[in-house]
Amino acid sequence: MKPFTRSIVDLFDGKKRYLIPLYQRQYAWPVSQLELLWEDIERAVDRLNTDRTTLTPHFMGAIVISQVKTFGKQVQAYEIIDGQQRLTTFQILLSALRDVANEFGSAYGAEIQDYLLNSGVMETPAVERYKLWPSLTDRRAFVALIDPSADPSEIEAAVIDEASYVRRSTEAHAYFLQKVRTHVSPDGGEYEEHRLERLFEALKEGLAVVSIELEGGDDPQTIFETLNSRGAELTPGDLMRNFIFQRAKGLGQSAGSLNIDKLYATHWLPLDGSFWQTPASRGRLFRPRLVWMLTDHLSMHLADLVSVDGLFDTYRKWVLTQQPFTSTEDELKAISATAAIERRLFEQSKDDALGQFGRFAEAFDVSTAMPLVIYLANAISDEKALADALASLKSYILRRDVCGLTTKNYNRFFVGTIQWLRKAEGDIAANVREYLSGRTSDIDRWPDDAEFRNGWLGRDQYKNARQPRLRLIFEGIEQRKRSLLNEDIEIRSALTIEHIMPQSWRDNWPVPEVEGEIGILGAVDTEIARSMCINKMGNLTLLTHSLNASVSNGPFDVKMPAVRAHSSLALNRELGAYQNWDEEAVAERGLALFEVARSVWGAPERPEGTIPAGSGSGTAYVAGLPPIGTECSFRYADKIWNGVIVGGGMQIEGLDGLASTFTAASRMVTGTSRNGWMDWRLRIPGTPADLLADEWRQKSSAA
Repeated sequence: MKPFTRSIVDLFDGKKRYLIPLYQRQYAWPVSQLELLWEDIERAVDRLNTDRTTLTPHFMGAIVISQVKTFGKQVQAYEIIDGQQRLTTFQILLSALRDVANEFGSAYGAEIQDYLLNSGVMETPAVERYKLWPSLTDRRAFVALIDPSADPSEIEAAVIDEASYVRRSTEAHAYFLQKVRTHVSPDGGEYEEHRLERLFEALKEGLAVVSIELEGGDDPQTIFETLNSRGAELTPGDLMRNFIFQRAKGLGQSAGSLNIDKLYATHWLPLDGSFWQTPASRGRLFRPRLVWMLTDHLSMHLADLVSVDGLFDTYRKWVLTQQPFTSTEDELKAISATAAIERRLFEQSKDDALGQFGRFAEAFDVSTAMPLVIYLANAISDEKALADALASLKSYILRRDVCGLTTKNYNRFFVGTIQWLRKAEGDIAANVREYLSGRTSDIDRWPDDAEFRNGWLGRDQYKNARQPRLRLIFEGIEQRKRSLLNEDIEIRSALTIEHIMPQSWRDNWPVPEVEGEIGILGAVDTEIARSMCINKMGNLTLLTHSLNASVSNGPFDVKMPAVRAHSSLALNRELGAYQNWDEEAVAERGLALFEVARSVWGAPERPEGTIPAGSGSGTAYVAGLPPIGTECSFRYADKIWNGVIVGGGMQIEGLDGLASTFTAASRMVTGTSRNGWMDWRLRIPGTPADLLADEWRQKSSAA
């Protein structure tokens, strides 16, 4: 590594070229930074005017360059490792100084031109004549400033976000043009040649940089990071881009441009576009999509957790110690493959299995599954097989959510699944299903139909934060109902979750009279039962926001005709079969919805003999009912009705179907609305005495 102190003008003296690699950030100095540079120039001019002997060059930082091999007539060239913003600004400043000199007929115009353009013999004059050769995004704007006579159509340029960088380049030139004009014509007066001379002299003697020229054994990435305080002002994406491309040594140049630019244009240039720079949220964190993609990419390859803040350090350590790629091109191809997959996840096309999962993951807030999804999309070439694997993953997540099971272990669980799949043999989609089905603990099991049914019918599912999940669930049910009727529809309306019996039910949805003895709790008992059904699945549906607002708290005989008249969803047309709406109707509809849901989000395939905890087997509880195997009896109209608690409800002897609550069981027997807790007597396995259902409930609550 050889350091040299050079003035701004000396940097461009002689026949040489500075090439800005495409992976470097585009020119982006704002006027605020240009103002600081101009203040330095004015101070240098003042010292020249007052006492030339006191003039010492003002240090303006360092640039790092690496010589590129040249052959034959090629102009000596240097790749810029760091400092391209300063070098570009200096060239724009010199072009403004030249333009003002030409404007006033000064001989300095031709003098300065020699620091902007090369002359003489060259292999490709159209390119090599420029002292500085910018990246594609800046090229046309820069060339137009340095050589206004050049034909823009002959200059290769990138389309990506070009307008913003054209504005910055021309803005900088306009700023310097105005400053130079004011300096050489003070107070709007006559042009003064000596002032232009002093200005040029200040650039030659008053401002300097340290030019660090790398040698064969130097590590450009380490030097780059040191000069930039190890990324204090750079994003993880910036650091990774520089780390990757600065390791691609010895590729040389062709047609006046660096060969490494071809790799950049193919694999990284799209990642510098607006799509990948758009911020996206995961939990409480907002980061550019590019950062999330690179984090998922590394997590997938490592099959381990990667923090956003530690992304670059972890990636660098992995690449340098494990050497997972044979070349920079292979490394970039791997990133491009992940980007193509994750873009489909972000875009959420309804016609694409990955797009559908992207929408699902956003609704259920499971970005932790993305490394596993990327692995599956890379490993499975058949789209149908990929859809099957993703269907298993969606069912696993959705069923656990409905059952209220924890998500705290998801981040480690999903990357751990990658490790298992890499060791497994055979069909990957089948392996995914096998692995998820084999989980048996609370933290990672895939609920079977019995547990799914209990969660679906027994747990409150409505909360404001869960609206996106519930909307997706009900849309899935609607699609399945439609497909059963051989109709292919797409829901385009912005639908919201609505309670059929409203949350504020007391005004228009009174509790009916209860026959017989009502027990020590009296009418309050029936009100509790009603309140408990409000946020269950059976009481929810999809409506447009405007229809929701217009009928929200209205009584049944007003609300239902409006829903039937203005909603075309099968979910809502079926409500016409109900003459009234109460707890029994909620339970009945909830059970019907469950039957569709379990076909949409299929059950696991348990290895024979596996009994997951909480699955509804053994002594597990059905929500709101005693343990499975409990014998139940109810005397009504001089007849004793017998039932038994099975996986999912009460099976009553001589009657079809299952009752999900004691009140539903009483209704099945009597055909009337009754307080079932006061009807049924229970004999629980392992206990000698029977007791009233209401007594069991009170003891269970106390326990």
